[in-house]
Amino acid sequence: MSDLLSRLINENLIPLKPYESARRLYSGGQDWLNANESPFANDYSVDSSSFNRYPSCQPNAVVDGYAGYAGVATEQLIVTRGADEGIELLIRTFCTPGKDNILICPPTYGMYAISAETCDVGVKKVPLNQDFSLNVNAICDEDDVNLIFICSPNNPTGTRADVNDVEKVLSHFKDRALVVMDEAYIEFDSDGSWADKLAQYPNLVVLRTLSKAFGLAGLRCGFTLASAEIIQSLLKVIAPYPIPEPVAQIAAQALNKEGLARVALQVETLNSHRQALKEALAARSGITLVGDTTANFVLFRFEQSQALMSFLVENGMLIRDQSKQLNLQNCLRATVGNEEQNARLLTLIDSFLEQTGVSA
Repeated sequence: MSDLLSRLINENLIPLKPYESARRLYSGGQDWLNANESPFANDYSVDSSSFNRYPSCQPNAVVDGYAGYAGVATEQLIVTRGADEGIELLIRTFCTPGKDNILICPPTYGMYAISAETCDVGVKKVPLNQDFSLNVNAICDEDDVNLIFICSPNNPTGTRADVNDVEKVLSHFKDRALVVMDEAYIEFDSDGSWADKLAQYPNLVVLRTLSKAFGLAGLRCGFTLASAEIIQSLLKVIAPYPIPEPVAQIAAQALNKEGLARVALQVETLNSHRQALKEALAARSGITLVGDTTANFVLFRFEQSQALMSFLVENGMLIRDQSKQLNLQNCLRATVGNEEQNARLLTLIDSFLEQTGVSA
């Protein structure tokens, strides 16, 4: 780093490393099963006649469409550039740099900590229990926090947070902190949603996205659901024009009657593929399933995970190495793809097992 940058850069950023997204880790591949994306790419139309104008900060068609889909009032919702912007907005709005803290429960999604650290906000960690359930007593012992992030279904363990556990956390922190339920994968576990409990718990926030089940990861469109008061606070911080006009048009189409029916059918298909992939992996020698499968991926442990990962990459099959995560030594995460992708993954694993003698 040059002398100029060394003098100018925020001190808290110097030790930080960028988030290792799927695209940063690998620039090429034949099959992408490492980012929990949908294998379905749907067609949409775009009207360019208004591209010379600035877009709406909160496009009505998108707000109305998602509010109806999620069963909340329009004033309980804000549209963001993916759920990631929702995470950042919450931290910037409700945490004072150099003073306040968030709480996370690893192993979990990495952007909670990175967003906090880039804002010079402290990160307190209460690891999940060995069965990946919430350690409620330890969470409630950490009173010096403003935001508590709970991912359910959790990435990368695929587990749903227990209802009673979440209720205990919400009640304990009702006058102390916001509890943020990250529901990026909720379409694959629809019975686990907290969106219908916003009135019951004023300190509850729910994060959603179109990136997973809706097959629109490239769109970068997410939603934060909360009380109208919380939403109004977030609107003070969000950029003037966060949602590009093409994004708004496509999101509105995805949320219409036909779009929602298509998503429901694709989710049903992926859940069926998930079960088949889960059973097939469990039948392979040396592979042990880890966590649960309430999202669109399967997490498994394999003693030679690094060698298997290298073999898959060499053959253009990209899954995600989770071995650096707490209590996930030798664990790999495979996104549920289409039938052809899933079959190719299993064929490559079989080839590796045969070459290394593990299947013997």
